[in-house]
Parts: sequence; structure tokens; C-alpha cells
Amino acid sequence: MKAVVLDIDDHYRLTDVAEPTPGPGEVAIRVAYAGIQWGDVLVRDGHFQVPRPFVPGFEASGHIKKVGEGVDVNRVGQPVTALTTAGAYAEVVVAPAVLTLDVGTLPLRTAAGFGWGTPTAYDLVNAVAWVRPGDSVLIHAAAGGVGIPAAQFARLAGAGRVVGVVGSAARAVYATEFGYDQIVTRAEFPTALADERFDVILDPVGGQTRHANLHQLAPHGRLAVYGNISSYEPFLASVNDLLAEGKSLVTYNSSLLSQTHPERLADTARHALKLLISGQVRVDITAEYDLADLGTAVARLANAATHGKNILRVA
Repeated sequence: MKAVVLDIDDHYRLTDVAEPTPGPGEVAIRVAYAGIQWGDVLVRDGHFQVPRPFVPGFEASGHIKKVGEGVDVNRVGQPVTALTTAGAYAEVVVAPAVLTLDVGTLPLRTAAGFGWGTPTAYDLVNAVAWVRPGDSVLIHAAAGGVGIPAAQFARLAGAGRVVGVVGSAARAVYATEFGYDQIVTRAEFPTALADERFDVILDPVGGQTRHANLHQLAPHGRLAVYGNISSYEPFLASVNDLLAEGKSLVTYNSSLLSQTHPERLADTARHALKLLISGQVRVDITAEYDLADLGTAVARLANAATHGKNILRVA
């Protein structure tokens, strides 16, 4: 089968590889589309130690082709979206059955855009930072694959004010389509927000931004950390200072959750998928690439030249 391989020289190559076979608790999916996400950048740049060469790709849509031991054979032929550990940039991928969800009549192109970002956004808003009616919410990377659904989920949770931070003026214009009350650029943050304080802040950025976020946090506010886009430098915070104002610093790792409690992540994904299918939220696919163009797609994502959700067309 055709697949894209990330080689030892950090280059992506379209080649032929053996078709994978599902093991116990797994399904094999004939891939229609695969989602492109920040994990691809982390793997390419060596932040995740994965033996190479290997087939990357962490989210896919398509139809179930085969099932492994313990999986209902009636799932064969089912249209699905899947969260995978690797291998989605190929004609066939193996995924955990528990993290492979029936999408019904949802177009497979849209289902590929669902990916890890949408359930991550749902959990951040509803389980980690616990947005309450009337809360003010600040979302960094507001025009990205997590930020766009997070703004919508925050509105559904009753947020009174939703503010986004983006990397450029062009991304600011784009993000205004998704329910933000105000958008500021990273260069303007935090000065443009003056003394405004937020009940919830979603931070995938790290570095000095994380320090600024603690300052912008209201008493009893929740700072939810789920990435390090800008820096991996250690972040130190005084628990005594947090306690004095009732502030909370919490983290979220969906990849770890998929390993420790996959059924919990699957439940989150089902709730988020239901809202997508019903039209209460939407994913916005802004670019579609061929398999051979994966290197270009990941480079554009790493260089902040994208917004919304990008996907790869496989079938």
C-alpha cells in the first residue's frame, strides 16, 4: 500500500509499505482523509522519540476494513473517525477500536477535521478548566485546531466573554468568525488587555506567555496548560501565591489519557462528535493536501502559516 514515511534524515517520502493487520481490540481502516496536527511537528523535530523510518499520522477518517480479536465484526464497513498512535498517512491504518467512532452521515472530509483537537477542546472547556455560565475566557492559539472549537464550546458552556490571542493580524481576522468578542495578536498580549482578568485561560504556548497568563488570571481562576508551542523552558509558580487568590494551574495531556483511560477519552470524543454532527459546533478545514505534499503541510503548520484545520487527502 502507499504510505508516507518519515525517514532518519527528517524527510517525508511517499513509498510502498506492507499493509498493517489489526490486533486484539483494534480495527484496520481504509483511509479517506487524515488530519494534520501539532503532534506532526513535534515528531518531525524529535520531541517524541519514535524509531525511524515510520509512518506518521495521528487522526484519520474512512471505513473499517477489518477488525481484530474482540471487536464486533459488524463494524466492518462502518464510516469512522479515529485517533491513532501513528500510521494515518497511509491507505490503511490500524487504530484502537475504542477510539474509532462511527460518524454516521457526517462527510468523511469533515470527520478527518475532527481529530484530536476537537475532543481536546471539549475536555479543556468542560472537564479541565470547567467553564461556568458568565465566565470570561482567554484562549491562546485562538485560530488553530484546538482554539477554534474551544471558543465554540466555551459559548455553549455559557461563557460571558471569550477573547483570543493569535500570531498575526491575518489570523485575527479569520478567528473573528468563531464567536470571539475580541482578538489580540501575540505581539499585543498582554498590553492590549490592560488590567482585564479572566476566569479561564487555555495555554498551549509556554515560556513567558505562561507567566503573563498567571497575572491575567482572576481570583479563583483556572489556567489550563496543554502544550509548549513556543518554549520548553521550565515554568515555576508559587503554590502559596496561587493559594492566596484561589487560583488553579491544571494540565491536560490527551495522548497520555488515550493510554491510561482510553474509554474516558472516547466518551469525551463522542460528546464532541455529537455536537459536530448536530451542527452546534463546526470544524473549519482551510487546506487540503495530497500525500506527496505532507512535508510542505507540516512545514507550513510549524511556521504558523496556517489557520483552522488542515487535512491530507488519501483515497
